[in-house]
Amino acid sequence: MRKLLFSLLFSAGCFIVYGQGTSQDSLWIRDNYYKIERQIPMRDGIKLFTTAYVPKDTTEQHPILLTRTPYSCAPYGGEKWRNFYTGYLRYYLREGYIVVTQDVRGRWMSEGQFVDVRPFIKDKRSNTDVDEASDTYDAIDWMVKNLPHNNGKVGVFGISYPGFYSTMAAASGHPALKAVSPQAPVTDWFMGDDFHHNGAFFQMDGWAFYSSFGKPRPQPTTVGPSEFNFNSKDNYQWFLQTGALKNIMKLTGDSIAFWKDLYQHPNLDEWWKARNARVSMYNIQPAMLVVGGLFDAEDCFGAWNLYKAIRSQSPSTNSHLVMGPWYHGEWASNDGTHLGNIQFGSNTSFWYQNNIEIPFFNYYLKGKGAAPDLAAATIFFSGENKWRTFPEWPSANKQDVSFYLQPGGGLSRELPSGKNSSSEYVSDPAHPVPYTEDVHWNRTREYMTDDQRFASRRPDVLTFRTPVLTEDLTLAGPVIADLKVSLSSTDADFVVKLIDEFPDDFSYDGEAAPTGRGHDLPKSYPMGGYQMLVHGEVMRGRFRESYEKPVAFKPGKVETVRFAVPDVAHTFKKGHRVMVQVQSSWFPLVDRNPQKFVNIYTCDDADFIKETIRVYHDSEHPSQLILPVLPASR
Repeated sequence: MRKLLFSLLFSAGCFIVYGQGTSQDSLWIRDNYYKIERQIPMRDGIKLFTTAYVPKDTTEQHPILLTRTPYSCAPYGGEKWRNFYTGYLRYYLREGYIVVTQDVRGRWMSEGQFVDVRPFIKDKRSNTDVDEASDTYDAIDWMVKNLPHNNGKVGVFGISYPGFYSTMAAASGHPALKAVSPQAPVTDWFMGDDFHHNGAFFQMDGWAFYSSFGKPRPQPTTVGPSEFNFNSKDNYQWFLQTGALKNIMKLTGDSIAFWKDLYQHPNLDEWWKARNARVSMYNIQPAMLVVGGLFDAEDCFGAWNLYKAIRSQSPSTNSHLVMGPWYHGEWASNDGTHLGNIQFGSNTSFWYQNNIEIPFFNYYLKGKGAAPDLAAATIFFSGENKWRTFPEWPSANKQDVSFYLQPGGGLSRELPSGKNSSSEYVSDPAHPVPYTEDVHWNRTREYMTDDQRFASRRPDVLTFRTPVLTEDLTLAGPVIADLKVSLSSTDADFVVKLIDEFPDDFSYDGEAAPTGRGHDLPKSYPMGGYQMLVHGEVMRGRFRESYEKPVAFKPGKVETVRFAVPDVAHTFKKGHRVMVQVQSSWFPLVDRNPQKFVNIYTCDDADFIKETIRVYHDSEHPSQLILPVLPASR
């Protein structure tokens, strides 16, 4: 439910709590702004509920900053105000912006029918051909004509699902739209965002979200949906006891439309392809600032790949990418100093807000300051805790270097020389590998940098590591996993985790470890030997040849499973080791593969079987990770 809760807070204006200045900002905002609420008509006659906070100052013209959201533009009523004064949005009000939030079609107080990730219509032939781009166009058109004392320039931004609506805004083509910032944008829900990664179903996030968000809203309302009562504090145990996906479906019946859609489209078909937001990224006119987090558990894929699509499909667009060391939305918080046990050496969120985002909108919407000196890509590198800039991403200077799995758990650049060499494990769906060692209900955000020592100790997890590094190793770009495997059955998932193993004597200079995993950590968390997850990814084996037409494995046959782990930006410091783990479950983050070639969405509990999996590391079948190595600067 983390995505829903965060976005509700985002749209309600409950951003970052700053200790100083909130009372005077609250008073100043009330003295210098007024609030209006309007139903803005779209081209097909549907009206969308919109809230605008407008400066009382009539001596100058003001830019418009818009967020479109499915999470409500509450509070409703002219006398009820968002608490801008507790977050960095207050600085936009100090700059004189008209701040606007709109309930998207079919949500909360807006009319019409809601459609999840509504497909983009390239060729609109009548007023009934509506999508989120056309709704944004109509909303902007109304605003520049009706909001008092606006300067005719509009910016759009939003995080997560509102990031998707920001992407669609960029495709609207309205001439008044000058700057757009999709942040952690929902981009492709089959390949890498939120609910699927390489076709594998992220059931925990999907169910937590849609069990409430997906409930029907037949009429405009200010009352949000109720949450499902799970009667459990242990998500691992709940999902294991609930069993096959068909059993979860029984809990909703026919009430949640998109949940049914997920089950009815197990493969990459035309339905999914129409919901890939990248198909709209052609001839983009406004300046673009795509923002995301290296450790975003929800929409890391979307930020990297939306930016790449813009650069590829709309090369003349003034586009920029910023990726910091953040969980989902951490760049909009007041504390970007750490995630879980991993510290970043500075307040990266504060730096981003003041050096990139606010100057970006100020220049393009107000003409304030010089043109932002933004590189094509501004990327934070964990490990070394430094920002780097690049004229393109991935960097043209990176070198793809093969690191081969070795007998005995080694990992090196040397091609294995032996024959008939493999490591094996038994994958048992009745005892799947947990994604974190803790017991909790909500999916944690900190698992993205969690210590993986708990997984190294399991017999169904293979671990490979380099010798101690004698010099820094910096990775910049996507990681390719290229595994040679054989199965005793007909299907399996493959989870590959890239890990930074710290030296045994490592510590953060004796400082107390940060908190943030749902409880206070010991003051001296054992960072010596810490196995930091840099990034992990899952591949549903049946899609190894095609996402459109899955193929069963032939038992005993050696086959290739090759897939991309989303981009990394990390420096393995001298004295550390590079570690790789391979496993076939990541529970309950990812649904269990029954390990038989059946429809996973409709199969029975009896279909789940144990399976022996072999990963090869010999001269004929060398398994490897292809790492994007950035040469050291001299």
